[in-house]
Amino acid sequence: MKEKIDLLGAGLIGSLLAIYLKKRGLDVSIYEKRKDWRQVNATGEGRSINMALSYRGWKALEKAGIKDKVLPHIQPMHGRRIHDEHGNTYFQPYGKENQAIYSISRNSFNKILLDEAEALGANLHFEHKVERVNVGDREVTFSLADGATKSIQTEVLIGSDGAYSSLRNAFQSQLRFNFNQQYISHGYKELSIPPTPEGEFAMDPNALHIWPRGKFMLIALPNQDKSFTCTLFLPFEGYKVSFENIHDDQDILQIFKTHFNDAQALMPTLIRDFNSNPTSALINTECYPWTENNTLLIGDAAHAMVPFYGQGMNCGFEDCFILDGLLEKYGTFSWDLVFQKFQKGRKPDTDAICQLAMDNFVEMSDNVADPKFLIRKKIEARLYELYPKEWVPLYSMVTFSDMKYSEAYTIGKIQEKVMDQVMSDPLITQNWDRLDYEDILHKVEVAGAV
Repeated sequence: MKEKIDLLGAGLIGSLLAIYLKKRGLDVSIYEKRKDWRQVNATGEGRSINMALSYRGWKALEKAGIKDKVLPHIQPMHGRRIHDEHGNTYFQPYGKENQAIYSISRNSFNKILLDEAEALGANLHFEHKVERVNVGDREVTFSLADGATKSIQTEVLIGSDGAYSSLRNAFQSQLRFNFNQQYISHGYKELSIPPTPEGEFAMDPNALHIWPRGKFMLIALPNQDKSFTCTLFLPFEGYKVSFENIHDDQDILQIFKTHFNDAQALMPTLIRDFNSNPTSALINTECYPWTENNTLLIGDAAHAMVPFYGQGMNCGFEDCFILDGLLEKYGTFSWDLVFQKFQKGRKPDTDAICQLAMDNFVEMSDNVADPKFLIRKKIEARLYELYPKEWVPLYSMVTFSDMKYSEAYTIGKIQEKVMDQVMSDPLITQNWDRLDYEDILHKVEVAGAV
């Protein structure tokens, strides 16, 4: 008899995990509070932050056997295209030549994964809103669209239900559970840049576009239909340019003409998009434990992070990859052991990437426009070119490898300390290409040994 596994949440992480579990021969059901968005016109297309797929995500998709179905839906981004306030742009490569991250619509991606899970035999139950979870009995009570209620009892329960997880809420009320959430001072609003009248991309299609303005910024990711999904990040309050100071259409236009004039010229539906799309909050969560009595939190339910490192989805996919590796090693009849090992091994890494994501907002919104920061990046790129095994930039460790996040974080801190010393030279902007790069590398080795 197949063991019964029930997942809460049919988003990206729940869908991929269902694929992995079905391939292990398990009886898998997914319960989702929303309607089946595959059956209705996808009017929400592009209404959420586009996903940026990188190495860790690809690795998880490849093991699940779904990579080839995703490839037709991606748009490569080889670096950042920075837009200054005068309309000038310059390009910052992400890594080595041909390295890229990949923009993909959340909705189309979720559909691919759900279709695959369903084709493999996963049972999908939409419009099932969790009302109560009894962790001790692994019993879940749902309210249905017709007003009725329904309860299930399961052998294994996994919460892949995102940053506002119902299973995590049950952990909070029923266990000795540590939980911390932090809303950052900024919110975001989705906007769009359509294709040109000739049906082409209005900007460089192979870059993540950033308009860095210190305390706020605009970003844009390319889509396959040659549009761009844009995300405006502003403080909620406390600054002149903030959501609280936007009262009418004139205020919207004033902000864009003043700070994002080249983008505004490409946004014929700016006012409509701004007024019709919600202003959403950004949250970072940490919690512990993730498991109790054959239940588990995974993905954003365990470690929601702000989107500034592009690792939320990739980290969640890596969760699925690691969990599947533990099932491969210990089997599907030792869930408590598997979940405990998953929690113990994974928690330091998710703590590290959550912190990196918080830190990276400053880099994206402010530092990328600083000439000294650009010199710093050039020095790091030169070190990477000369000593590819001894020096790997933090971004590359996180984005283009599967090095443990906690290890990348530690190495990154050592490199940051040495680079701060290098950049303290007041003449660095004139002398950066004549530096003794071997000496810099030696300093890193010494700092790492201390």
